Amino acid sequence: MRLKKDDQIIVIAGKDKGKKGRVLKTYPKSNRVLVEKINYTTVYLRRSQENPQGGITKAENPIHVSNVKLICPRTGKPTRVGYTKLADGTKQRVSKKSGETI
Repeated sequence: MRLKKDDQIIVIAGKDKGKKGRVLKTYPKSNRVLVEKINYTTVYLRRSQENPQGGITKAENPIHVSNVKLICPRTGKPTRVGYTKLADGTKQRVSKKSGETI
C-alpha cells in the first residue's frame, strides 16, 4: 500500500468524487483507507446505559485505495506514488507528477 496515515488525498471515483481529505487509518489487508469526512454512512444506535435515547448518526467507512489518489505537496494536483532508492539503501516515496519526495 502506497498511502500512509496523514496523507492528503482526493477521491477519483464514487459518490464522493472530487472531495479532498486526510487519511486517518489504513487497512493493508483489505486495500482500504479511512478518510476524514469521506464515505459517510448512517449508523443506527441501540439504546444503552451510555446512550439511553438511541438515535441515528453518521460515521465514516473505509474506501478502496483504487478510488483515491495522493495530492502532490508541491503542485496540489492528484499524482501516483513511486519509490526511489537512496545511496544508503533506504526507499523514499516520490510524486510521479513533480518528482518531489513525499
